[in-house]
Formats: sequence, structure tokens, C-alpha cells
Amino acid sequence: MKNQFYKYIQKLQDTICAALEKSDGSAKFREDIWQRPEGGGGRTRVIENGAVIEKGGVNISAVHGKLPDTMQKMFNVGEADFFACGLSLVIHPKNPMAPTVHANWRYFEMYDADGNIIDQWFGGGQDLTPYYLFEEDAKHFHQTCKTACDKHSDAFYPKYKVQCDAYFWNAHRHEARGIGGLFFDYCKTNDGMTMENWYDFVTEVGNSFTAAYIPILDRRKNLPYTDDNRNWQEIRRGRYVEFNLVHDKGTLFGLKTNGRIESILMSLPPRVQWVYDHHAEPGSEEERLIKVLESPINWV
Repeated sequence: MKNQFYKYIQKLQDTICAALEKSDGSAKFREDIWQRPEGGGGRTRVIENGAVIEKGGVNISAVHGKLPDTMQKMFNVGEADFFACGLSLVIHPKNPMAPTVHANWRYFEMYDADGNIIDQWFGGGQDLTPYYLFEEDAKHFHQTCKTACDKHSDAFYPKYKVQCDAYFWNAHRHEARGIGGLFFDYCKTNDGMTMENWYDFVTEVGNSFTAAYIPILDRRKNLPYTDDNRNWQEIRRGRYVEFNLVHDKGTLFGLKTNGRIESILMSLPPRVQWVYDHHAEPGSEEERLIKVLESPINWV
């Protein structure tokens, strides 16, 4: 399974990077191949200062070795070996009318002293973080997610939509990071799903990403905007940074397993503002977004 899924994310990385380069029309991804001293490595691809994308990364990694002490405590296990691979991406467009997007699809195995698999699971999802709310974009993104889920179970979209709303919640701000999407984790063999079934589901969601995001990016990338729009975008990006550094499990996992810092923190935007005690103007489009982020909405 680990070889099967790693081959899949290698191909998916190529597909997504090609679609994003086409939408940008100018910038190309820079590639870095890196090795982890304890075992494994990855292929980082970053795009910067494009006509459309200010900064973005589409990264894959496959790491293995001894499970660190911090992770042993998290999983409530003793000494064990592990393997983890996945694709993680974040795209920050230049235009404030175009939303930031994040996605991740991953696979994990844990082994006993004899090398036997004692646990394995899939996880992942995709979510949208707009700076200005276009309801048609929210509906399109969520409908694409629902269509991918419904091919495998009618229960998946409502379940993983709710989990996404709960996960991407900036508790210290009492607001959502964005308008959600899907979030699933610890997808293991059960009475209704084998690991092959989970593989089919996760790859279905992964394959849906370009259809979920690229049409939105293309609709918004050339809209006019003002300096005030740009300032609002940078203030909201600050909330994005706060979530990634305070709450995000992927960031914490990478830091605790001695991952490559540049790859882990590629999710952070290049231009951000923290304005003291900032509030959106009453009745403005900015305030409209904030009100939506205060309570989850069923978009489809």
C-alpha cells in the first residue's frame, strides 16, 4: 500500500503543478529534492512571484524510522518504527478576490520490532480560505467535494465537512480559518471499508482538487482590487499563519519528526499584517466574511 500510494502522490504532484502553472501563465515551480537524516526525504516544489500566484507549494514526502518520543505519547504507544508519506499544498494568490487553498492527502504505517504492520491509516482533505466571499465559489468547491465523496458513501461528505469545520477553527479567535471543505483522519479498515477502499476514496478526493479550485482561481485572478483590499487580505493572512503555527497537526508532525523546515513552513504567505485591535467596517464586504466565519454554513 505504501508504494502504491507514494506512486500516486508523485503523479498527482505533477498534475496539480501543471494545472497551476497553466493558470498562472508566467511563473514555474522550483524543485528541491531533500533527504531526511533519520530516513526518507521528499520533493518540494515552490512557485513565487507569478502573475497570479504570489506564493505556493506542492510538496510530497516519504519518511520513515524510529517513532519520536513525542509521537509515541501522541499515539499512546511504546517504541515503534513508522512510515509516512503524503502530498501537502498551499496556494496564496496575489489577487485578494482569489482565495487561498490548502490540501493534504497522507498515509501512515506503524511497525512492531519484527517489522510487522501494527497500524495503518489514511488521512487528508482540502479547504478554501477566501478573503472576499463569493457564494458561487463556496458552493462550487463544496459541491466538487461532495461529488467525490458520494461516489464512495453518502455519509462521507456530511461527516467530513463537519470535521473540517471543527478542525480548521481558530479557537483563540473564535472563528473559522476559512469556509471549510473536507477533513478526514485515521481512516482504517472497518466492517465497511478495506484499506483498498480507503485508497480509492482518498485518491478520488485528490483527483478532484484541480476541478474544485482551478475554476475559482481563473474566475477571480483578474478582478480589479484596491490597496484597501490588499491590506485586508494581508490581515486575514495573519489569521492563517496563527492557525498553522498554533493548531495545525501537519506542521507539528513535521517539526517533531525533524522534517525539512523550509518545506514545512512553505505554507506561510510572504506578506502578512497584524494590525492591533483591527475590526472590519460595519456593513462592509469584509464584515460579511467575518460573520460567515463565525458559524459554519451548509453550502450544498
